[in-house]
Amino acid sequence: MFLRSIQLTNFKNHEKLDLSFSKKLNCFIGNNGAGKTNILDAIHYICLTKSYFNATDQQNIRFGNDFMRLSAEAAISEEDQQIVCKLPIGKKKDFSVNDIAYRKMSDHIGLMPVVMIAPDDNQLIIGSSEERRKFIDNTISQVDREYLDHLILYNKYLDQRNALLRSINTSGHKDDLLMQNYDENLSRYGTFIHQKRKTTLAELESIFAHYHSIVCLEKENTAFEYDSLQNQEPLFELLRKNISREIMMERTLAGPHRDDIVFTINKNKLKRFGSQGQQKSFLIALKLAQYHYIKKHKSFLPFLLIDDIFDKIDRERSKQLVQLLSGEDFGQIFITDTDQMHIEEELAGRPDIFDIFKIQ
Repeated sequence: MFLRSIQLTNFKNHEKLDLSFSKKLNCFIGNNGAGKTNILDAIHYICLTKSYFNATDQQNIRFGNDFMRLSAEAAISEEDQQIVCKLPIGKKKDFSVNDIAYRKMSDHIGLMPVVMIAPDDNQLIIGSSEERRKFIDNTISQVDREYLDHLILYNKYLDQRNALLRSINTSGHKDDLLMQNYDENLSRYGTFIHQKRKTTLAELESIFAHYHSIVCLEKENTAFEYDSLQNQEPLFELLRKNISREIMMERTLAGPHRDDIVFTINKNKLKRFGSQGQQKSFLIALKLAQYHYIKKHKSFLPFLLIDDIFDKIDRERSKQLVQLLSGEDFGQIFITDTDQMHIEEELAGRPDIFDIFKIQ
């Protein structure tokens, strides 16, 4: 998979920008606020139909303008693809590949797999369980269409069941037949999601151990644990057992939407006891494991986007990371940095594998 070029129009702080890329390392150099990260986000948008940073599409339109447009030319499995996203202000976006518009944005997921490493990713370690669920769902959805479909349907029935719980608590009228229908569907899709997450985490943990041994400067024992009520009891039974509390609280209290991933280091929870250095090394290794997992399950290498990571790690880890990324295990990579010397010093004598883009 090779992203030949991308064109940004009124995307965030960029009025007009047209870039053509190297097949290996593409480095965006500039001061803070120049818009380097926004270029990475545009690539992420082209790949997954949404921003990595902004939850609302409209936030990506350059201030004072009434639309934004992204277009890209890519080669995927040796076939040329023209990807275009148009977003008028106050309206829904239009997303197309080779002039064929998608009816559902989810139909695009998996065509152009991508992994992003960004400074704020520490929320994956120290943030809420939602951050870790998003991570595992993003990982699996890019390689498994059935999983993404089950996840969409699960969330649909979850919303409907929660609406029914609110109605029962307000009116006192309980529709047993409708509740059973929701429980059966949630159990069907939720059981599939739970099992797929468990097997994926086990595979990720194995891959992670390899990358953590490279990135980490000390030998440490690490582990992943999937924290879920479904580990002990089927979801359908959990839903039936919790119904009285759920009516009172007006929300569903069991299922994949409540699960968490516990990361440990030397048998301690990383979230509570890991140092900043341990958390950074863990996070980089986790994202590299995500990359390798997607690579293993696709027929081509994903894109890798790395935002200002070299400012967040020490020189020795930085050197190890650049040397690792320049190898054959990785495909096309996009990096931002404020200091051009980081790249040039580590890749001295190999100017053929990287391009520098100075962003003003």
